[in-house]
Amino acid sequence: MPRLFLGMWKLQGKNILVHICCSVDSHFFLQKLQADFPQDKLIGFFYDPNIHPYSEYQLRYLDVQRSCKKLGIKLLEGEYDFEAWMQAVKGLENEPEKGARCEVCFDKRFEVSAYKALEIGEKTMTTTLLVSPLKSQEQLQKSGAIFEQKHGVKFIAVDYRSGGGTQDQSRVTKEEKLYRQDYCGCIYGLTMQREQQNRLMDEMFSPISGVILPASIEERLEMYKKRIELEEKNIAYKIIKEKFLNYRQLSFKITDNKNNSIEAYALSYSTLPTNKAQGTIEFEDKNIHYFSRQEIKFVTLQNFNLACGFHYKDIKELIFNPPNFDEELKFRNSLACGSYDLTPLIIVENIPQNKLSIELHAKTYEDVKEKLIIV
Repeated sequence: MPRLFLGMWKLQGKNILVHICCSVDSHFFLQKLQADFPQDKLIGFFYDPNIHPYSEYQLRYLDVQRSCKKLGIKLLEGEYDFEAWMQAVKGLENEPEKGARCEVCFDKRFEVSAYKALEIGEKTMTTTLLVSPLKSQEQLQKSGAIFEQKHGVKFIAVDYRSGGGTQDQSRVTKEEKLYRQDYCGCIYGLTMQREQQNRLMDEMFSPISGVILPASIEERLEMYKKRIELEEKNIAYKIIKEKFLNYRQLSFKITDNKNNSIEAYALSYSTLPTNKAQGTIEFEDKNIHYFSRQEIKFVTLQNFNLACGFHYKDIKELIFNPPNFDEELKFRNSLACGSYDLTPLIIVENIPQNKLSIELHAKTYEDVKEKLIIV
């Protein structure tokens, strides 16, 4: 039997509501519970309004669904009431991990889980947060004890971390090919984590066009959906990691000497060292128009369509429904720019004749992405 922080008791023939935070914690935790409490039926409850952005929430829930299906455990989903969670932690935005914000976060999730247990007629619950090395077990015990007294729902605080449990959990995560996220889910914790790492917080980038960016949460979500499809068809696969040069465009605009905005689209991997350039288009060669500064090149929408087989009617359509990254890189390579080219390539309907002011704020950075391969 595991060590129980809140005393020993024997559970027989009861249901235990298990609050679930993510598959990395839950799969190992649920396996241990099934072994230690074989007489009891486990009911999973995924309630995590702290997870942001919503695409990350979807990805974690998808992996938890797969995990619970493998373990034969019924899974319930709570409400994604992110705004209510934000209100609950208001004023605690700068608290460190395991600080006061985490305690309030636990309290909210425990309270909703306790009400869910009562709603379905159960009076025993626990949480997979107990196995996370990033969480304070003391905080969790405190919150669990409070809500046991308040709601009459018995809280089981088991310790599956000690005695090599964390190492076993890591082994299970690898064997089961679980989605291994690298932040707790909270936007405030993520902000501080990325600042400490001096990394771009690209988890918060989601283009208005809806295009899927490399190494984005949306790309991982699609990959893990594909993983489930392969498993259902009994097709063997591997998830590997690759290092690459990533790119995020933060803002882009062009104005003429009369401060009129010019509709334009900057292709992926377009960069400006100083984020700004002023000048004029000096000459044209083979449908490429060369700017006087920063090696910038212009191409008309008509020639872009012809070269790529696209049918964009105007720049606005291109902005809101752009090609994917691979298609843009293919066009860039077709101009003999090379695999490592960061030249700003700008698509416009008509080549401007006036002096232009170009503002392009973009980042290139070393990154790692997951890739699904069939073996």
